[in-house]
Amino acid sequence: MKKYIIPFSSLAVAACGTVAQDKPNIIYVFPDQFRNSAMAFWDEPDFAPYQGWRADPVQTPNLDRFARESVVLSRAMSNCPLSSPYRGIFLTGMYPERSGITLNCMAERPESSLREDAVCISDVLNANGYSCGYIGKLHADFPTPNDPANPGHYVSSRDPEWDAYTPAERRHGYSYWYSYGTFDVHKNPHYWDTDGVRHDSKEYSVKHETDKAIEFLRNRDGQRKKDAPFFLTIAYNPPHSPYESLDDCMEQDYAIYENMSYKQLYVRENADTTLSKAESAKYYFANVTGVDREFGRLLDELKALGLDKNTIVVFTSDHGETMCSQGTLDPKNSIYTESFNVPFIIRYPEKLRPRVDSVLLSAVDIYPTLLSLAGLGKEIPQTVEGRDLSPVLLENGAKCDVPQAVLYLRNVNGNVDADGLVRGFFPVARGVKTDRYTMEIAIKRNGDLSRVMIFDDLKDPYQMRNLDWRSNPGLFRELCTVLAAKLEEADDIWHREGRLESLFSEQFGK
Repeated sequence: MKKYIIPFSSLAVAACGTVAQDKPNIIYVFPDQFRNSAMAFWDEPDFAPYQGWRADPVQTPNLDRFARESVVLSRAMSNCPLSSPYRGIFLTGMYPERSGITLNCMAERPESSLREDAVCISDVLNANGYSCGYIGKLHADFPTPNDPANPGHYVSSRDPEWDAYTPAERRHGYSYWYSYGTFDVHKNPHYWDTDGVRHDSKEYSVKHETDKAIEFLRNRDGQRKKDAPFFLTIAYNPPHSPYESLDDCMEQDYAIYENMSYKQLYVRENADTTLSKAESAKYYFANVTGVDREFGRLLDELKALGLDKNTIVVFTSDHGETMCSQGTLDPKNSIYTESFNVPFIIRYPEKLRPRVDSVLLSAVDIYPTLLSLAGLGKEIPQTVEGRDLSPVLLENGAKCDVPQAVLYLRNVNGNVDADGLVRGFFPVARGVKTDRYTMEIAIKRNGDLSRVMIFDDLKDPYQMRNLDWRSNPGLFRELCTVLAAKLEEADDIWHREGRLESLFSEQFGK
């Protein structure tokens, strides 16, 4: 963990030339809004003891097989469980204040965008001889009027615009590009390629993107450097919303869930099937199965090409999906397990022993951990705020600063100026996840306390009983101490402004 951040202007990534052929390839697959419970293997005897909840009633045979070949992390957490902030964390290894992405990227939020001077994981891998490719949803740029086919205009007529074209100078070492900003039409997606040409596939996005990934693996058209290791990032949009009709998923997948009752679909004790969203589960689960099928096709191609043994494959997500749990219609941006806890399955044959591990993984830890697994631990920039957890995964006995807690962040819009543009952000909530407990503290715009939530995840895995903080002063103080340390470690705005001290001065005698 790098506690102090050096100025960006003093950063440099040394180009090391061609890397030895024993460097592993890396494939990083992260569908959007894929919750951890949406994988059937969690109900199997080898996995079930690591969770206190039941798996969703989904069909995920390929992910189940992959899990048996991999290290499965039961407590991987998305520090800021929202699309754009997560992507900034993954790419930079920094929390949102430093990555530049504090809120979801869209045209009304000009200050929330990936820093051009950030040293991303792709920058480091590219500088060390990797061919880097990005396929799918980016959602890390502030949309500007830069449509390649219509210069000076946004890529669509939406107001405000969410979608974005990413020019070459903002691709951070990715030399192969087939991506878009954000566009939630699963069966008619569009993409801009490496040269800025737009493609409208008119087919299920997950299938189309897997086709492009297979082309990259085969190197059919020279998508990557021959005999060099590669880093391929695949960002599927499904099972992200919409999930309302057969326009949003494949019919063959929907047919699996079409006739299931709410009682069969919703196995979580905290689900409220009276919510208007209840019917969405059928379409959401259909997209989960669709992602599973295409991920399996990707794995099969990797094996057929003889690349599987020397390739690190990660399956994860940017955040989860509440899907009627906790009585909320908001699928994400909350500390509830359904939103905060994400899949993280990593396979590295002959290097990582397949098993379940309960280490607490933050999104900021992914960057340094992957670089170390690739033998590039010495290349981790000083800007990275996460921990290298590769010794835990490798079980090699090396010293490792194992985290005792994960920091949770929730931001909302700051002030709106005369032009209707959002300036800054408001840090509405901060929280922490420990080995046993989850706590969130939320504030009002005037800084007053809004609420405190504390859950005993061991005794109450569905988080249905909020432990009153006033009735549990010892536990509350203990968790506040942990939270304060995590806020200081991240140099978070709550730490800099002394939020905890001002909120609970009476309780803590200050």
